[in-house]
Amino acid sequence: NMHTPAEVCDLEDMENVARLIAAYITDGAEELAMKNIELLKKLCTAVGVSGEEDAVRALILKEIEPLADRVEVTPLGNIVAFKQGEKRPVKKLMLCAHMDEVGLVVTNITEDGFLKFETVSGIRPAVLSGRAVFVNCAVPGVICAKPIHLLKGDEREKPVPVAQLSIDIGAKNRAEAEAAVQIGDNASFLPFFESSHGMVRAKSLDDRAGCFVLIELMRAPLEFDTYFVFSVQEEIGMRGAGTAAYVVEPDAAIVLEGTTAGDVAGVAPVDAVCKLGGGPAVSFMDKRTIFSRAFFRRALALGAEHAIPCQPKTASAGGNDAGSIHVTKAGVQTVTLAVPCRYIHGPAAMASEDDIENTIRLTALLMAEIAGGRAG
Repeated sequence: NMHTPAEVCDLEDMENVARLIAAYITDGAEELAMKNIELLKKLCTAVGVSGEEDAVRALILKEIEPLADRVEVTPLGNIVAFKQGEKRPVKKLMLCAHMDEVGLVVTNITEDGFLKFETVSGIRPAVLSGRAVFVNCAVPGVICAKPIHLLKGDEREKPVPVAQLSIDIGAKNRAEAEAAVQIGDNASFLPFFESSHGMVRAKSLDDRAGCFVLIELMRAPLEFDTYFVFSVQEEIGMRGAGTAAYVVEPDAAIVLEGTTAGDVAGVAPVDAVCKLGGGPAVSFMDKRTIFSRAFFRRALALGAEHAIPCQPKTASAGGNDAGSIHVTKAGVQTVTLAVPCRYIHGPAAMASEDDIENTIRLTALLMAEIAGGRAG
């Protein structure tokens, strides 16, 4: 008698459902307690738009200073941490993940008090209109555009170009807006993090997932001396990592990333690039780098040998910090292992907890192989 004034159900069925829910909640809590989920949450909810990574850097420094033998912050803002292993490496190895995230930057303030902006790195205009943001980590605002009731014809179907968008902070005029924000201030998506059913949904998984992997690797004893770099300004041209590699002068590098997973509705499997649950994605080439074939093949072989799910990234689009690292000085043999993420460069990306854990496992094996001179 559902959807009637008097519905009937069995009391025993209700009790059984309650027991199942309680068991699920308990099991889920135990599963999450096994992983350092709180650290990942802190990393993802911290704000660090390219060029202003201060909050993320402070958080990472607090975590790694007890773990490293030496920590340096470079003039551009990279963290370079050295941890001694049991042996000296055959190849000096550098691991790298970037701290910065995509965002917006205020370019002008109108007489009516609205903030004009440009994107910092690539963000689809479709995810911006009507979105809540924070300006300068403190001032709440909403990205405004023409209301749907005033749209005509095919305007309803087209994303509003960034040039036609503004941020509304509720200011009555320019003077009131200028009392709260300045031209050049960054704006970010709202801090967001949740985890359930083995999936994480969060702002800036690209590349706080990679930062998380590096920190977790630093907690374990190392076979070989290793450098850990948390870089700045990747999203606007891989700028920090190249300067860090110039300082470290590595023979080899592993870049840890969050990369595009296209296994979503409307995308053919052949075009998905990589998929959630498939383990870390290993790149053979992108628009900036042809990766070490020996490292690429050894990473996939290690996954097979140790029953660690991993997958080749089946597209050569985009680029990451490897693009600047591998051409530093005399050149650096480089490979990228990436956590597959749906909906990156938006307000809420999605990744698999198992993929993050398997990225840690595979990287630990590969870094020993590379530093020990066994990977080619």
